[in-house]
Amino acid sequence: MTIDASFLVGTAATLVGTVLMLPQVYKSLKTKQVDDVSWMMLILYVLNCALWLSYGLLIDALPLVITNAIALCIGVAQSVLKYVFSK
Repeated sequence: MTIDASFLVGTAATLVGTVLMLPQVYKSLKTKQVDDVSWMMLILYVLNCALWLSYGLLIDALPLVITNAIALCIGVAQSVLKYVFSK
């Protein structure tokens, strides 16, 4: 099996897109500070993940579904942290 450049780029994009929010979630949990996290960014991130997840379901693309389901959970977790730790 030959691995081509498009596979490598697609895999890298999937990994980065999935874990994009994890550093912020970690920081929010550690510091309990979320004032620097924008509600608009969170809303757009969650909406983006939900739309890509829906698209993946519509075209029956399991990698899109898995990736965006995980990313959506991470986005929702950050939104909950923002809500809980907001003053």
